[in-house]
Parts: sequence; C-alpha cells; structure tokens
Amino acid sequence: MKVHTALSGLTGVIDQARELREAGVRGVFTFEGPHDVFAPLTQAAGVGGLDLMTNVAIAFPRNPIHLAHQANDHQLLSEGRFVLGLGTQIRAQIEKRFGAAFDRPVDRMVELIGALRAIFDSWNTGARLDFRGEFYRHTLMTPTFSPGPNPYGAPPIYVGALGPRLTRAAAAHADGLLVMPFSTKRFLHESTMAAVRAGLAQSGRSERDFAVVPEIIVATGATDGEREAAEAATRMLLGFYASTPAYAPVLAAHGWQDLQPELNALSKQGQWAQMGARITDEILHTIAACGTPAQVAERIRDRVDGIADTVCIYQAAPIAPSLIGEIVAELR
Repeated sequence: MKVHTALSGLTGVIDQARELREAGVRGVFTFEGPHDVFAPLTQAAGVGGLDLMTNVAIAFPRNPIHLAHQANDHQLLSEGRFVLGLGTQIRAQIEKRFGAAFDRPVDRMVELIGALRAIFDSWNTGARLDFRGEFYRHTLMTPTFSPGPNPYGAPPIYVGALGPRLTRAAAAHADGLLVMPFSTKRFLHESTMAAVRAGLAQSGRSERDFAVVPEIIVATGATDGEREAAEAATRMLLGFYASTPAYAPVLAAHGWQDLQPELNALSKQGQWAQMGARITDEILHTIAACGTPAQVAERIRDRVDGIADTVCIYQAAPIAPSLIGEIVAELR
C-alpha cells in the first residue's frame, strides 16, 4: 500500500518533504486553499523518491494552456513523478470567488481533459495544435511557446469526483480518480465503483487501466489526549463537509440524509461548534479512520481492500511524521 499525504504551508517545504519521505511516505500532494496549489510542489520536486500531485487544482478558472505548462514543468522538475489532479469545486466558489463559468461542469471537465491531451500531443510529437471544442479552442502553437517533447512523457490526469456523472466521466476519459475524503466504505464500494465500472465500460478499458485513489480523513495521536483532540477537530471538519449539498448522497447511503439540511442551516447562522457536536460517534468512525496508528491502518485497509493500492491521508489535525511512519509501516 502506497501512502500520500499533504504538504502544509509555503515555508520549510523541502524539510517537510524529506521528513515524510524518511517516514516511508510515497508521495505528497497539495490542495487549492490559502496558497497556490503548485508552489509547494515546485519546491518539493527536488526531493527525490517522492511522487507529486495536485489534489486538486481547480480546473475551470484556469486556461488549458496554463495548466499544461504548469503540469509539463512539474513533470520535468520531478523527473516523471507528477500527477495533475483536477477538480470542479462547486458553483458558488467558481462563480463568486473565481468569477468564472460553471455551467455544465461534467461536459466542461471532459472537454478540458481533451484540450490538455491535444496540447501535450502537440508538444511531444510536433503535430499541429488544432483543438476546437464548445468551451475551449486552441489552434496556435508556435515553436517559441512549445517546450518540445518531455522525456518523461505527458503527466497523467486524475479527476476528483463524488457524484455519479463526474465519476463516470472521469473513468471514461481521465487516467485516474481521486475519491473525495468525505466518503465511506459502503459509498466507495457500492456507488463510486459502480460509476467507475460504467465509465470504464464506456471507454473500453479495464480497472487495470485506471487508478482509483481514495483520500481518507485520519484522526490519530501518540496519546489518548492527542487522539481525543484529533477526533474533536475531525468532528468539526465533518460537520462542515456534511453541511454541503454536494455531499448529501454519502449521508443518504447510511440513512443520515436529514443531517445535511440541519447542518446547512447551522452553517448559515455561523454555529460551527454546534455543527461538530452533531457528528455522532457512528458518523465519525464510519467516515474517518480514527485511533492508534495500527487501528488507523486496519481501517484504511478494510475500506480500500480490492479497490486501491494507493491512499491519500487527509490530516484533519496535524499528524507527526513519526506517526504517519507507523501507519505506513502497518499498511506494508
């Protein structure tokens, strides 16, 4: 089992990456938060032996040419160890924060993948760039702006998805699926994988041709007190996730569908502490992997058995590299 986890912040990234590598972590990733999603990976690229991934870069506010250059450069810097992970985000964030278009997100994502592949192909083969879609149009690539062939090939494209339409489209068109952290064993095996298999059938591929990478929220610590604090932070995180309509299907799979509108109402009132208090022990342990490092590893293995050989650890509260190392050792 290969384990990836997040880099945090912009300072000390190289030391972070080295410490995680020494702990046995196979790769590091970044998410679109308060800092640029690519900047920490640029620093970590020089730390040998680590895979790099955006998990995820928000796709629609970016032009495919911009994304292609960033991905190609990181593939070069990391010597072929980079994965471009893309996500749609939600309408309010795309339209109100980024000021970009969100209409028909599944079709837009599929076309974006096609545009990226056309750009990579032009650079690697010298073929004329001639991509004409509904959302994107790229018909000019002069030698001045082409980086030329990448000795490590074009980077793989993964898509973060939860709903069945985007999951199915990712399986039909992308190289891998990044399973959202707000998920459960039942939802992964019964809903996510059903959509994956439908998408693979559509494209004529098998599961061997496609990577499924679950991201799992982990709460652990070296002492009982640390584990209690980590679980409290995780309840707050789950309360925030569960208030979002996009995650209602995960709750509904377990009969908890009434929780989402309740939490959504509390979020609009700014009652964040009360939201965390609504996350019962059953919900906490069904969605997150909690406990000692050995218990966390057992719960991760139980969730992904037969589906994935790579997982991403989502740290609801900071986890010491030594503890991550214990989880990695148990998974091995």
